[in-house]
This record gives sequence, structure tokens and C-alpha cells, in this order.
Amino acid sequence: MDEIIRQLAVGYKGLNVLVTGADGFIGSHLAELLARCGANVTALSLYNSFDTHGWLDDLPAEVRDGLHAVRGDVRDAAFIHRLVAHQDIVFHLAALIAIPHSYAAAQSYVETNVLGTLNVLEAARAHGIMRVVHTSTSEVYGTALTTPIAETHPLQGQSPYSASKIGADMMAEAYARSFGLPVAILRPFNTFGPRQSERAVIGSILRQALDPRVPTIRVGDLSTIRDFTFVEDTAMAFLTIGNDPRVECGTPYNAGSGRAVTIAELADLTAEVTGSNKPIETEPQRVRPERSEVRELLADASRFAAATGWRPRISLREGLARTAQWWRGRLENGRVRRERDYVT
Repeated sequence: MDEIIRQLAVGYKGLNVLVTGADGFIGSHLAELLARCGANVTALSLYNSFDTHGWLDDLPAEVRDGLHAVRGDVRDAAFIHRLVAHQDIVFHLAALIAIPHSYAAAQSYVETNVLGTLNVLEAARAHGIMRVVHTSTSEVYGTALTTPIAETHPLQGQSPYSASKIGADMMAEAYARSFGLPVAILRPFNTFGPRQSERAVIGSILRQALDPRVPTIRVGDLSTIRDFTFVEDTAMAFLTIGNDPRVECGTPYNAGSGRAVTIAELADLTAEVTGSNKPIETEPQRVRPERSEVRELLADASRFAAATGWRPRISLREGLARTAQWWRGRLENGRVRRERDYVT
């Protein structure tokens, strides 16, 4: 544990902390980090019939055994009310996030992302929680009107997913204004790293680049621009905003690197990192509807940095190398299905 994490850990040692969406990509990294900081972590995963806890099952045994893993659903208000009782801090990450699927199943996104957030806020209000951290997304900005994107940028619902997250953000803001609920809003830009689904562009490109059974790398629009942050830095952003007294509740804070690349540049850098010389193909089914595509996301995270001192520490190249190593392990252990056709 390095010195920065050690300093932050002091504020969490012995606290009761709930992480919703702990079975997911970022949630599992956050739950692991909190456990290593000495917090009493309750990790909520979505109930399923396979007796699994998502990515929590992949955590080192000494970390996994120290978590209180619970299965449930944020859409169940009574369940959430009981779960939030006796917690000190709640990190709310549970959400439906796959943008392509939101075009087909918009109602489920509203039910999970908006109503699920409402249930968490109501429970936190009822039990006097010290702080709730609500997870937003850079997708709420839509295609940038100005760059870099500050928190004052207009919100644009360019997909059912982003519209649902705008609704959830406004609910968090409303509870801070209406009831004085100490809810902080973190707005991460594109996060990548180990445990991320192949539905995300970096996971998709890396897996295809490293899988010997795949002859080409299939992607969507190569001209879009994204600001990528390695997952360890994003988890640190959550840890920072979760108990820093300088954070203003009810208003969002961007978390991003402030550096952006096109997907074409990302693919070239991935080839360098992995040593792949596979050709790249554009697949029409991986391209979003024209008016729904977000052309550019570039973070202005200066407000968050000024308030807390948080800044990302891991470069895109280093993060890609670490993520590539994780994918190599997955492929060597046969833990990746053949030809998974995810849309990026």
C-alpha cells in the first residue's frame, strides 16, 4: 500500500461501508481497495441463480474472505432499506451500463438507474448516512459542445442509458438540495482495466489482439475521441470523494485524465503494447446510430483536483500493458469464450 492510499485508509479504518454494484468492474476494484484500507465492507451483487458474486469471486482469498457479500437488487426498496441500516458510507455504483442494450430495453435502465438510485437515497436519508457517493458518467454530456468538458457543460441524453443516468444525477442533486442529504456525485470518464467487459472498447480490442483464434480486430467508429482513466485511479477517486470534507455535496465532480485519443490511435497503441499486427476492420453493427454517437469526451477534472488533490497516476500505455497482461492470463486459463461478439 503506497503512501497516498495509506493516508486515505486512515479515514476508512473500522467504518461500515456499503458498495452497491460491487460485483462489477469498478465496484469490485473499489470493494477490494476499501477492504485493504480496513473498512468493514458490505458488497452488494445482483442476485443470480448461479451462486456467484460476479468479479468478487476473482478477488484474492484474503480480500474476499474479509468482505460481507450480499446478493440483491437495488430496485427492491425494502431490501435496500434494510441493507443501508447501520452503514456509515454508501458507494452507489449499481447500474445498467451497456449503451447498445439500452436502445432495446430502455425501461429496464430507468428502473435500475433512476428508481434504484432513488431507493438508495431514500434509505440513506432514513438512516442518517454520513455520506452517499453517487456514480455518474461522462456520457451525460453527450457530444462535446466545448472541450475540455467541465461540470458546467450542458447535459444531453444521446442514448436511453445516458438519459437514465441524467435522471439519476438529478435525483441525487435534488436530495442534497431538498433534504440536505450528504450525497457526493462522482462523474468518471471512460475507465478501463482488468475485469472490464469486452463490451468496452479497450477490452474488446485487447482480447481480439491477443487471442490467436481471432484473425482480425473488429471495431466500431475509429474517429471518436475518448479520455481513458485506469481503474486503479478511478477507484482512488471514489476513495477520495467518499470522505473528503472539502467536497461540496449535490454537485458533480469530473474524474478523468485530461488527455484524449481517437479510437484509431488507441488501436495503434494497443498494437504496440501487445505486439499485434492483425488488421483492423470496421463493423457497421458496432457503430451507434448517427445522432446518438458521442463524438468526443475529454475531461476537465480541475475542480476535483482543486478540492481534493486527486489526479490520475497511471498512463494510458502503462494501463494498457497491465490490462493486456490480465487478458493473457484469461486466455491462457481458457476463461474466454470463442468469438464473443460484443458490440464496442
